[in-house]
Amino acid sequence: MKHSFKATWVLLLLFLLAQFMGIAVLQQYVDVSQSKEEGRVVFGELPVGERPPIEENTSYVTVMVAILLGTGLAFLLMRYRLIWLWRAWFFIALLITILVSLGAFLPVWLAFLVSFVFTTWRIWKPNFLVQTGTELFVYPGLAAIFVPLFSLSSISVLLVLIALYDAYAVWKSKHMITLAKSQAQAKIFAGLLVPYAEKEDKIVRKHDGKIRAGKKSTGIRTAVLGGGDIAFPLLFAGVVFKELGLWQSLVIPLFAAFGLGLLFWKAEEKKFYPAMPFISAGCFVGLLVVWILESIL
Repeated sequence: MKHSFKATWVLLLLFLLAQFMGIAVLQQYVDVSQSKEEGRVVFGELPVGERPPIEENTSYVTVMVAILLGTGLAFLLMRYRLIWLWRAWFFIALLITILVSLGAFLPVWLAFLVSFVFTTWRIWKPNFLVQTGTELFVYPGLAAIFVPLFSLSSISVLLVLIALYDAYAVWKSKHMITLAKSQAQAKIFAGLLVPYAEKEDKIVRKHDGKIRAGKKSTGIRTAVLGGGDIAFPLLFAGVVFKELGLWQSLVIPLFAAFGLGLLFWKAEEKKFYPAMPFISAGCFVGLLVVWILESIL
């Protein structure tokens, strides 16, 4: 197993919590009257303005290009040690996504105030609780922004492309590992971090002469789950919500978490693995199960 049993379960539970929070936020943005009138799910306006005018069936092209350009820009900032600019970029992204999440439930002015306070705290005084708390609101905000831009076919293509890119970036070029380490050093890591004590077997001889087996702590390790590994399955579940329905969307995170859990179980300690191939496979199995259930019910 890649991480301790406890750390693995914490990561999986946080992953599921982010997915279900995202679906809840999406529900809040549904324009009920407009949806009834058009006979399909229609999302209302965001507190940060209109969504980009992108064609649903080809939106995966725009998103993939944006991801590649964003990765390239991140490496340039890292190469020239422009950490202040990287932090400013990260600050704006956090502020917008958290604002969108909170704006689904709070007045815009209050959502902005809370978002600004916690984003500032996250950037300048990060700790486990503020890192985890803000991350859980980032991905629902992303979902509210991007889910309306996809069809089920385009998000499926994107999931396949991301899985292939993740595998290449971790196993072949390894640039994703370099980027993740640089983010962690700059304290602007996008994702979940769960610290835990690393232990190893220890044999102890007691005063009575008997030998006892035990554990001893050898330091602190961190279980990591990248932001993309949370965001992309949530986008997929969100599009399922938009096109198929609520209960159908709730099935997807369960199978995505199963795929992620399988990776954690099979992976070796202190080695890097791409999570998206496993998560994407879980999403597609979940969609297949949804179709089967729909045909039965």
